[in-house]
Amino acid sequence: MPADAAAHIRMARPSRDLRAAERFWVSGLGLDVLYRHTSDGTPGRSSLLMVGWPDAGWHLELVHDPAAPLEPRPTAEDLLVVYLGEEVPESLVERLERHGGTRVPAHNPYWDTWGVTVRDPDGYLLVLSTRTWSNT
Repeated sequence: MPADAAAHIRMARPSRDLRAAERFWVSGLGLDVLYRHTSDGTPGRSSLLMVGWPDAGWHLELVHDPAAPLEPRPTAEDLLVVYLGEEVPESLVERLERHGGTRVPAHNPYWDTWGVTVRDPDGYLLVLSTRTWSNT
């Protein structure tokens, strides 16, 4: 398959705590667990959690190596943006907060104008945008 618009995307990042990450992404945002692997402690064999929507062309892989954990190092520009195409329901933001998220002001004021930014338990930023992909 060529690298084009039909190609699927996996975004991988380290996590301090896969249980906390699962609460945020699955119970908070509503993604599904697509795959899970628990390390047996063998060096180089990470535990991982893949979350996403089953029909989406992307998923998020969260990785934790108990033998050699990596500390997440997100920057203010490491964003995962979900384009809702409508106002962000306050109930969704509250649910994300109840499941380990923290609502924060965006580094780029564009995202405060066009959405809500929530920090996940590992410090990465989720933006829920009121815009659609076509009018970004």
